Amino acid sequence: MINYYSHTLSNGLRIVHKPIESNVSYCGFIVNGGTRDELSDEHGMAHFVEHMLFKGTKKRRSHHIINRMDSVGGELNAYTNKEETVVYSVFLEQHFARAFELLADMTFNSEFPQYEIDKEVEVIIDEIHSYEDSPSELIFDEFENLVFSNSQIGHNILGNPESLSSFDTCKAKSFVDRFYVPSNMVFFSLGRTNFKKIVYYAEKYLSELTPIAEQKQRIQPTFIQPVKEKIQKDTTQTHALIGCRSYSLYDPNRRALSLLNNILGGPGMNSRLNISLREKRGYVYTVDSTVTAYTDVGILSIYFGCDKRNADKCIDLVYKELKRLRNEPLTTSQLSIAKKQMIGQIGVMNDNHENLALSLGKSYLHYNDFNTLEEIFAKIESITAAQLQTIANEIFDENKMFSLLYN
Repeated sequence: MINYYSHTLSNGLRIVHKPIESNVSYCGFIVNGGTRDELSDEHGMAHFVEHMLFKGTKKRRSHHIINRMDSVGGELNAYTNKEETVVYSVFLEQHFARAFELLADMTFNSEFPQYEIDKEVEVIIDEIHSYEDSPSELIFDEFENLVFSNSQIGHNILGNPESLSSFDTCKAKSFVDRFYVPSNMVFFSLGRTNFKKIVYYAEKYLSELTPIAEQKQRIQPTFIQPVKEKIQKDTTQTHALIGCRSYSLYDPNRRALSLLNNILGGPGMNSRLNISLREKRGYVYTVDSTVTAYTDVGILSIYFGCDKRNADKCIDLVYKELKRLRNEPLTTSQLSIAKKQMIGQIGVMNDNHENLALSLGKSYLHYNDFNTLEEIFAKIESITAAQLQTIANEIFDENKMFSLLYN
């Protein structure tokens, strides 16, 4: 089967479709614009605009948008992160035309009426307060603010009540005009809809969109000295994050770091951190490490929550595992097992069609390509133990580590 089909409209909008044999289809728009692209008086605007896409267009009120896919058993969803905004739908294949027209209307014809803005500001402020009551989630935002202090990327996605209260129709449309332009977006689709039909709908609904030059200017975060910070919180547990800056989306070492991170604290119960902190000693319920890659920088984050009396012991054990990866090269057997595990995880993840659709959109947005599983597996198999140790020495250096504790 062909891996994917692609087409670019004359206005610069890219379309990518991956055929699969399923009665359920997925499609949506991914915008190359997120929290880090906001101006200083727009903090929270990318996420706010995502919410407002559901609140009315030139021809639909909010209840029409909500009911359009629900009435045929479909779903409508969206999310925002530091660099992307995504709006997409899941539906039975025969409703593709309905989904496409609705998504196009929401994405390019939203009106941002002030009365809806005033209501949604209150909703998101309540979301912020709810988030603040969840220290295991809040700490990730505050950790990124610490690691990327004084940079575009160093503020949270939701914004704050002060900035949100200043939002109006004019500000929302100004943000949309800068980023919701054809050349800064990809339409992605996964399912058994004929690609010629997808291109037909794209030409019908989107070909008249004006090609506008992108105005995005991302500034790479400048170097700052690592810091260790403790914040007093009224929590039963200590919540901790330890980590550092890492590789960008375009760095050739990114995939090898993902393998190394999988060994350290990936989703498997056999990760070194889980074995050390939970299985052997029972200090934690949750411990994991994640790697997030942005277009010009990345971040490695190690999280755990534990009883306050065990916090220092857990921190020592985390650094012990980092040192172990720096000083002890993986054996041939260990490397083979690690590769096999990661390949299996990716294979299972790709069987989730929603994840696959979203990965398709993001990959095509940033790389103008989408690798087959075989290509991905081959890249993993090519990683060497020497390469992993070099990366461990570069990234897992204790002198580069930031830490944040809620104590």
